[in-house]
Amino acid sequence: VQLQASGGGLVQAGGSLRLSCAASGRTLSSYTMGWFRQAPGKEREFVAMIGWSGSSTYYAASVKDRFTMSRDNAKNTVYLQMNSLKPEDTAVYYCAAGRDYTTPSSSYDYWGQGTLVTVSS
Repeated sequence: VQLQASGGGLVQAGGSLRLSCAASGRTLSSYTMGWFRQAPGKEREFVAMIGWSGSSTYYAASVKDRFTMSRDNAKNTVYLQMNSLKPEDTAVYYCAAGRDYTTPSSSYDYWGQGTLVTVSS
């Protein structure tokens, strides 16, 4: 599975962005999909995940009620709608695919290249 993340950019605090992650090489419909992020000088952290059917989602406490993850299996694409962005959301965001509905990054088998989100104050 090859994953391509896009949609990052520069936005002011309080603004919104929608990230996309498109897959090729294999259908995503049987995978749990996750979003992770890594800020400068920090470790990669879990942001959100969605089950294979799209009916189950789970968010990190820091983004809950601000971010929404969704998927369109027909388009082989997952999304992360980010609202009410804060400067502390600044990071490179990565999408990932794995077999298990779980948060540790080590459980994900395939990773995209990352897209940079910068939130200015």
